[in-house]
Parts: sequence; structure tokens; C-alpha cells
Amino acid sequence: MNSTPRRLLASVAALVLAVSLAACTNTATGIAGQYQQGTNKGYVSGDGSVQEIPADERGEAVTFTGTAVDGSTVSSADFAGDVLVLNFWYAGCGPCRVEAPILESVAGETKDAGAHFLGVNIYDGPEQATAFEKTYGVTYPSLLAREDADLKLAFASWTPLSAVPITLVLDAEGRVAARFIGAVQSESILRTVVDDVLAEKA
Repeated sequence: MNSTPRRLLASVAALVLAVSLAACTNTATGIAGQYQQGTNKGYVSGDGSVQEIPADERGEAVTFTGTAVDGSTVSSADFAGDVLVLNFWYAGCGPCRVEAPILESVAGETKDAGAHFLGVNIYDGPEQATAFEKTYGVTYPSLLAREDADLKLAFASWTPLSAVPITLVLDAEGRVAARFIGAVQSESILRTVVDDVLAEKA
């Protein structure tokens, strides 16, 4: 192949890459904007894939304070030294309904081992959130983020990438050890991830 076609192909490849990167950036920015503004634009669902982060590559601890559905104040300090599973959801999200029984089951199975589950409802008020919890048998608490900009921003580094549903598993130091993109698909996979993070405390 002479130099002219080679340069042409290189230019086309560079253009395709630039367009792809721009699209990804715009999508992430748009989702982040929706999340931070609290606008109800619907869920952006992933495939439930899991990203596990090695202990020596985890970032800073996630710190937050918010108001739960029952009006109580809950903060990251309440879970210091324990494993915490954070699930971001809202009542009108179809995948959130599908994964609710899985989350509730694993929450019950791992409670005695020292794992805690906490929901973060990004759109609803207390009435809608309570109705969802009763309908789907969710017993662990949830924070209300709709009008709490500080709470949303506390998770902004991890949540805007795929909006809801998304589930984070925080280690005993409060760092993100794993992230589920989209609805959790398997009780066994979630249980394995939680157990692995719990085992780090041993």
C-alpha cells in the first residue's frame, strides 16, 4: 500500500475514534446533568455487568449524609468499618423493580456477616418510595435524593455513568470496591461480590 491510501485510512480511523469519544462524553455529561438536576428522564440501563476494583486501586472513601424515607438522618459514618451496599433506584424504574427481590435476599443473607444495604432514591418523595418498599418487600432503608444536591454530588463520581439502576459495594474503609452497571442480574453474583469484600476484613 502506498503512502497516500495509508494516510487516508489513518485519517478516517482518527475521525471515527474522535466521533465515538465525543458521543460517549456527551452521553455521560447528559446523564450526569440529569442526575445532578434531579430531573426524571427515565432510567439508562446497563446490562448488570460488574466492575471489581482491586484494593490498591480504590479511590477516596465515599462520604455522605442524607434523610431517609422515615425522616431519620443517615450518614456514611453510621457504617464505618463495615461493608455497605448502595443501590440507586426510583419507583418508576422497571429494572429497579426486577432487581429489588435480589437485593433484599442478599441483604438478609449477609446481614449477620456485617454487610449493610442502603438505597438511594433519586426521584421520588417519601410516599412513592414507601409504596415501592411495601410492594417489593424491601426492608433496608433508603435515602431521598430528589431535593438533596449535596447527597447527589457525594456520589457523582460513580453514579452518572449509567444513571439508575446502579449498585455500589463499599469496603470497610468506605471505598468503592465494586460497581454493578444496570440491574443486578444474579443473586449469586451479588452475594459472591459482597462476600469477597467482607473477607477483606478478616
